[in-house]
Amino acid sequence: MHFEFTEDQKIFREAVREFLAKELQPRWDKIDEEHWIPTELIHKMGEQGLFAIPVPEEYGGQGGDFTTTAIAVEEVAYHDPSVAVAVFTLLNNAWPFILYLYGNEETKNEILPVVGRGRGFFGIASTEPHGGSDVAGTRTKAVKSGDKYVVNGEKIFISGVRESMQQLDLGSWYLITRTGPEEARHRGISALAFIGNKNGKIPEGFEYTILNTIGRHGISTGQLIFKDVEVPAKYLIGEENRGFYYAMEGFTLARILVAAANIGASRWALERMVEWARERELFGGRPIASFQGVSFPIAEVAMELEAARLLVYEAAWMADKIYIKKEPGLRPKDLSFYSASAKLKAVRTGFKAFQTLMVVYGANSYVKETNVARGFLGVLSYLVGAEGAQNIMKYIIAREVIGREYVKD
Repeated sequence: MHFEFTEDQKIFREAVREFLAKELQPRWDKIDEEHWIPTELIHKMGEQGLFAIPVPEEYGGQGGDFTTTAIAVEEVAYHDPSVAVAVFTLLNNAWPFILYLYGNEETKNEILPVVGRGRGFFGIASTEPHGGSDVAGTRTKAVKSGDKYVVNGEKIFISGVRESMQQLDLGSWYLITRTGPEEARHRGISALAFIGNKNGKIPEGFEYTILNTIGRHGISTGQLIFKDVEVPAKYLIGEENRGFYYAMEGFTLARILVAAANIGASRWALERMVEWARERELFGGRPIASFQGVSFPIAEVAMELEAARLLVYEAAWMADKIYIKKEPGLRPKDLSFYSASAKLKAVRTGFKAFQTLMVVYGANSYVKETNVARGFLGVLSYLVGAEGAQNIMKYIIAREVIGREYVKD
């Protein structure tokens, strides 16, 4: 087995580190405190090639792969362990790729180059107030009327709302809607490339609000409200009533990048606890690292992080075999086990890393100045949800291991 990155990937990581050390690391805590990712930072990240990485260059992407994308997201999360900027980054990579796979030429050419330049956003709008992981139970309706769809409904816990609507030239989402009867469940779901803002123009009947979250403050989380919003039929992604299947591919890819964000933040936490354990002295000048009650939990985090890291990059490697190299005999569903496992492991590891960091820091973790709590609340957002709750990941893993005919809805 080979665990080396390519020379190009190593060079890319170093270039990204150098960029982020200058542009993000010195102000990530200010971003969290002020609840605002500077627009010029988003522009610079686009210029650095951190968005639409796996999208081919002819559509305005970087022509890269998912391993490279995971590297980018990991480094962004390390330099902003609140993971807010990492969330913006991973969304602007996973969902543009799904649009590239299934969108029509006109839509791809309208959205993808703007996203790749850091002037636009293309995320996911699936969660509804009645339930998060039940995508098949979507109630937001899109009714075909001539050459358009009329959309009614509400989405909640949607990332990138403020950035899309107030900061960038283009704000858009992979919008999951119901075009078939409710009893059809997932077979009656379609996807629209919904543009909520284009150069300041907002569709009639469309409203949005910003939620007051407890962490991950840099990127906004909000609601999208549709009241007879007309969406041109040309923005249908793929075939009508096939949107659920495309979304599942999108979630599978996004989970790998969520996992990458968590190992990046965990790296930051591990480094801080090691530094503190070496420098903090008690009982006559002994470093607290000399006590097993401190050093052993740090050892466990280091072990868990390495295991999570291997899972994340195995999942990214598998995604590259399926989507980039298109190796014969492999299908998108073959990625499910690796993606769910990586997300479940990495998110748990991130939460454990920050729990341990807070205990090692003691009371010093309870003040904003140490920035420990900012990272803790950031990774917590992935423990409680985002791209599928923990039990959804367990369900996917069980289904792949035991068999779909045995583990059913």
